[in-house]
Amino acid sequence: MLSYKGYNAKLEVDEESGAIGGMVLNMKGTIHFEGTTVAEATQAFYDSVDDYLAFCTELGQEPEKQYSGNFSTRTTPELHRLAILQAQNIGTSLNGYVESLIAKDTKDLQKKISAS
Repeated sequence: MLSYKGYNAKLEVDEESGAIGGMVLNMKGTIHFEGTTVAEATQAFYDSVDDYLAFCTELGQEPEKQYSGNFSTRTTPELHRLAILQAQNIGTSLNGYVESLIAKDTKDLQKKISAS
């Protein structure tokens, strides 16, 4: 996982061509990049993000922000009830309970992103 200026990407190898590339994750628009080595593909990712940000500035538009920090989810009424009971049982809100579960489940990914 690559991370740069708040944007993330995952490298992939095209076995047919031998190219290493990827695309910026979780954007409405598409930003692709590639290189012949991991270092080249990583630099192409950085350059693509910089180009995107420069293009937005040129157009006078705000760059797409990847995440707002808010999301909603649907579940069954019974699972909703149980989640609230568990949150109350451990002394937190439903939001705090869900946030702690996500943080725990994504801890290894967070370390990977921080290391890049």
